[in-house]
Amino acid sequence: MLRTDLKNYIPALTGVRALAAYLVFISHFSYIFDAEFPHFIRRFFTEFHIGVTIFFVLSGFLIAFRYYDSFQLNSNWFKQYLKNRVARIYPMYFLLTAGAFIYYFFTREPSIVLKFPSAVGLFFMHITFVRGFFYDLNFTGIAQGWSLTVEECFYFSAPIVFFIAKRYNKFYLQILAITGFGVAMVLIFRNVDWYGFFGNFTFMMLYTYFGRCFEFFVGIKLALFVRKNGLERLRKINCTYTGFIMIFVCVGIMSTLAIPRGWSAGLHNPFGINTNNYLLPICIATFFYGLITEESRMKKVLANPFVELLGKSSYIFYLIHLGYMHTMILNTFNSLNEWVFALYDKWGLYDKWNIDWISPFQFDSLNLLYAFIVLNCISILLFKFIEEPLNHYIRKSNFLISKPTT
Repeated sequence: MLRTDLKNYIPALTGVRALAAYLVFISHFSYIFDAEFPHFIRRFFTEFHIGVTIFFVLSGFLIAFRYYDSFQLNSNWFKQYLKNRVARIYPMYFLLTAGAFIYYFFTREPSIVLKFPSAVGLFFMHITFVRGFFYDLNFTGIAQGWSLTVEECFYFSAPIVFFIAKRYNKFYLQILAITGFGVAMVLIFRNVDWYGFFGNFTFMMLYTYFGRCFEFFVGIKLALFVRKNGLERLRKINCTYTGFIMIFVCVGIMSTLAIPRGWSAGLHNPFGINTNNYLLPICIATFFYGLITEESRMKKVLANPFVELLGKSSYIFYLIHLGYMHTMILNTFNSLNEWVFALYDKWGLYDKWNIDWISPFQFDSLNLLYAFIVLNCISILLFKFIEEPLNHYIRKSNFLISKPTT
């Protein structure tokens, strides 16, 4: 019997979103640590892509926690569910993706379209999320947006997962069926030259829902366990810190693995795939269970109102931390660096003081820190003035299903 007296909002789990986004940020810019740190430290930071796995487990948990009890096999329920998902994900994704292709129109930045012949066609593949099924196109546009294709596949399949789980009590068989379908797609299409559509097993396992479904299912099982047993702690073990430590043990494992040719991280090693897709989600779920049921300093930090705000804006941060907006910010810093040295020349500081003057914008590590701060500020502003208002507007509108009249 599932409990229905639980609140659907847990502030600490919102704060976790910020943590996940920042881990991904570090993984993408781990090269900054080359000069000052040993190689194994950079390898460790490279594997901070685990933020994506945190997002996936959290999505599975939240969708089941909020919708599993209310699930009904009818069109009105599905329309309302889909409306809520569109309101949450789509507006900012569409606007920022459009921004990427507008940026391409003016700059011809090759990374946005790679060798795809039609920018317009690729734009429509992005806004419909289908580009995430093509290995050759996976990192075009907003490169990190590939994960939204995975998320959307889960959102569409979640009602079916709930139905089968309730009606037939077949839960883990669904994981085998979904992953098996992905394997079959690779076997069918890996030798077809169609922009890498299900082009290889590594791509399928790491960049599609069919390979990463276990992460969502772990989140679902955690939600059902919590809804059944409530928020009281049932184990003497400290799950918060045990889970947190085990998460980084998984990072350590992946950082020691040989990187296969053509790939960029231990994640892509077969052992890395299994660690990331199967062991890591269990560690993350343990961490989440601790945050939900235990009182700890980490929970207080993650539930802090400012960290909560960072968590709410982390979706935007995730979409802009890599790509055209980050590039424009760094270009601005480079221009400021040149301007500062021009001022030094104009004022004759070198001749007057005989000092090797420096600019606050000449160090890559500092510029990355500045960019991190600026990106967070932009994310908060976009969340407050665009994402949140659009979210509320769509939820209250007659989109897909009419708003109930009172």
